[in-house]
Amino acid sequence: GERNISTRKRPRGGRQARRARAAHLDRADFEATLRTEDMACLETILDTGKRDVVDVHGPEQLAAITGHPTSFTIPAVADPAAYCRANFTTGYGTDTDQAVQFAKGTTTLAFKFNEGIIVSVDSRSTMGPYIASQTVKKVIEINPYLLGTMAGGAADCAFWERNLGMQCRLYELRNKERISVAAASKLLANTMFQYRGYGLSMGTMVTGWDKTGPQLYYVDNDATRLKGNLFSVGSGSTYAYGVLDSHYRPDLTVEEAIDLGKRAIYHATHRDAYSGGINNVYHVKETGWVKIGSWDVNELHYLYADEKAGKK
Repeated sequence: GERNISTRKRPRGGRQARRARAAHLDRADFEATLRTEDMACLETILDTGKRDVVDVHGPEQLAAITGHPTSFTIPAVADPAAYCRANFTTGYGTDTDQAVQFAKGTTTLAFKFNEGIIVSVDSRSTMGPYIASQTVKKVIEINPYLLGTMAGGAADCAFWERNLGMQCRLYELRNKERISVAAASKLLANTMFQYRGYGLSMGTMVTGWDKTGPQLYYVDNDATRLKGNLFSVGSGSTYAYGVLDSHYRPDLTVEEAIDLGKRAIYHATHRDAYSGGINNVYHVKETGWVKIGSWDVNELHYLYADEKAGKK
């Protein structure tokens, strides 16, 4: 009846150790399963709720799944950069030998007078002799006190002037005050300076009313920034300048200034084939800009013709 007593010591915390080992094995199995699933396939949920397994072997398949391109299309030549420089340059007189020419045309103008600033533009978008649109809005409403005009590449002007609107809004949020016209035009000029040589085509005017009164600036894609009282930009600008130089004066009444803006755009559209459509006129005042109206230049033609005939 003697009892055999084992001298082997039982490990401390046996129950806790067993639980830890079991938990470790469960977690290891779970992680291994996840790794296997992740490496095996890319799963997509279809509209029917069914799971489809798609193997991804390259950027083309990834682009097909995600809908996003993984690269830009470039010319299939030995030196794409040299090819683009030789065949896709921009600017008057620099692309005459190219098969693809950046043929653009417009007429925009703005001038300061005692009662504020008048902005007058046409609405025709052209690609050489082809009229792409007659209803382009060439005045970008940056904020209630700032306006920008478009001349050159429509996409370049629209994108970067909307980007300027974002920068102006951020300035207001940071500084708790409205940005000045000088600062807004400088922001746009700084952006253009960073993109010099990239082929942008922009000839814009930035105008508005700030603490210093009505201000007018010209900014282009070379980062040129000029302050002035009167500007006209575009293929029809020479005709518009002829009318403005003949009849502009600082003490114009509001009605006379609006009529001058309309007449200058009309005469430019009459002589320049790349300008036309609708004449949009804005008046920038201390309380902000106001759109005066829109007139079809064909109707203005007969209106001024009748007026001219009545004077004879």
